[in-house]
Amino acid sequence: MSVRTWPVVGVVFAVLWVFVRGLPLTPVSVVRGLLAGLLVGLPVAFVFRRLYSKDLDLGRVMGAVPYAGLYLGAFTWELLRANVDVAYRVLSPGMPIEPEVILVPLRVESDIAITVIANSITITPGTVTLDYDDETNALYVHGVDGRDPEAIADPIRTWENYALELFNEAASPSDPPPDIVVSGGERDSTTDRQEGGVDDD
Repeated sequence: MSVRTWPVVGVVFAVLWVFVRGLPLTPVSVVRGLLAGLLVGLPVAFVFRRLYSKDLDLGRVMGAVPYAGLYLGAFTWELLRANVDVAYRVLSPGMPIEPEVILVPLRVESDIAITVIANSITITPGTVTLDYDDETNALYVHGVDGRDPEAIADPIRTWENYALELFNEAASPSDPPPDIVVSGGERDSTTDRQEGGVDDD
């Protein structure tokens, strides 16, 4: 079933208004907050209606809701884990920090999906999105601990699997992800050369 997009956006604004205001979770407060949010949100959504698509497929939206929940759950878990990891590194000066930049090719292609994943990486402590390569559809990601580049890419792949369904992308989670590229090359061989030195004999 298709409906006009702007009223739905107005309702979303009203719900966000309740959360932003931090109202007490009593029925009267929530209803008042929603009504106030609708009084502001609906006109704003109507004025900016040209920024959205004209119609919205409610069936598609409802089908995407579970994947939005899964994405949020996976992101929250990684956010908590990364906070503990970075805090431990700060409190343990002897813990090695070997930063690395990796190139993570993506299967998602829409602007909104790429933006959501790039922002999720940056919000997570210990990693930051440096740039997006349009030609290869890949993100340059800096990690505070690059000894295991795959460990940096793993949560990104998990988020991408949910984003493929959430944003109705052409690829599917069953499609194998492209290999990451490590900017420093083969770390093991470099380390061996540094430790072993050069035999002049």
